[in-house]
Amino acid sequence: MADLGVVAMNLFGLDVLSRVVHIATAITLVGGSIFMAIAMIPSLEMIPNEQRAAFVSAVRDRWKRYVHGGIGLFLLSGFYNYFRAIPKHQGDGLYHALLGTKMLLAFVIFFLASVMVGRSAKFESWRQNPSKVLRVMIILAVLIVAMSGFLKIRGWQ
Repeated sequence: MADLGVVAMNLFGLDVLSRVVHIATAITLVGGSIFMAIAMIPSLEMIPNEQRAAFVSAVRDRWKRYVHGGIGLFLLSGFYNYFRAIPKHQGDGLYHALLGTKMLLAFVIFFLASVMVGRSAKFESWRQNPSKVLRVMIILAVLIVAMSGFLKIRGWQ
């Protein structure tokens, strides 16, 4: 039979790792989106059209790997964190409502981020004028961070 102290210590280490991965991924992807919205896109006006298209394509090809990998890391670490936290919040309706809302908003962001780095012709107009989509993504991300912060410090029982 395994020593419960060793198991608890291993879970604690995995809990910390999962939280660090989740937050580091958020910092990378949300920070990258904010950078694009406030610095890169406005600066593109200074680049001639033919060079602009090549630059945007190169950025999109590179950023795509981070978006797709980040979504995967968010899903893995988020579901791990969820399953570890649920037993501590039995009967906590506010927790479940906010967590569910946070998850739905995250899926909206995942969709929008995938569209912005994707190739579907249906969404090409969104990629040609990304400012609105980026603003929506940033607002949703700020809401998620606010809900997460509130849930983390509000206490329960």
